[in-house]
Amino acid sequence: MSKLGFCSRTEASALIEAGRVMVDGRVARSMRQRVNLKTARIVVDGERLREEPKIYLKLNKPRGYVTTYRDPSGRPTVYDCMADDLPFLFPVGRLDRASEGLLLMTNDTLWSERLLNPLNGVRKCYHVKVDRALEPDDLVAIAHPVDDGAETLTTASVRLLRRGPRSSWLEIVLTEGRNRQIRRILAANGLNVMRLVRVAFAGLSLGDLPKGGTAMFDGVEALRSIGFSCEPVV
Repeated sequence: MSKLGFCSRTEASALIEAGRVMVDGRVARSMRQRVNLKTARIVVDGERLREEPKIYLKLNKPRGYVTTYRDPSGRPTVYDCMADDLPFLFPVGRLDRASEGLLLMTNDTLWSERLLNPLNGVRKCYHVKVDRALEPDDLVAIAHPVDDGAETLTTASVRLLRRGPRSSWLEIVLTEGRNRQIRRILAANGLNVMRLVRVAFAGLSLGDLPKGGTAMFDGVEALRSIGFSCEPVV
């Protein structure tokens, strides 16, 4: 149901538990039920679901927004920034509440999987402000893998953008996406993050997109620009 652009996985689970979903004439009983989206007849409250056109959206996530569809605490979500007439879109990777910048949204599951698979080495670029002036040795340390006990955290590249008397801006590039990865790497080096902005992902740049703004783009062309020779399966 999520892949068809109808709702989130959480909402789909609630609909199934309520007995409101039928597959090929029978009430669906489990989220684990496997279906062929090309042939299955899926009906919710008497209405048949049909696959939505594939949509690819850039969103400039403001700081303080969360990426969940609905937040029990009532905090603003990235869905507040999106037009009401769009089908359900999900984020390609996430940005935590305190982070900001480029967030990709889509209803194309296979497209998302290609970008997020660490074996594909898709680059994500961040500009990060930290709470002290950095020296060359600091950059070497940040670029070194960090073992925090549970995971080994690495960067693809680190460079200094500018240095002030009490803070510095870094550019950090990742090719994997672990939870709070940059914050954990910097904390291991005694640094606090003051701002964290994702400025590029998979060859797509944030550019001059305003805070909370959105823009459509060509998902197939985005894949080609980072070296994929085949188009997303639709």
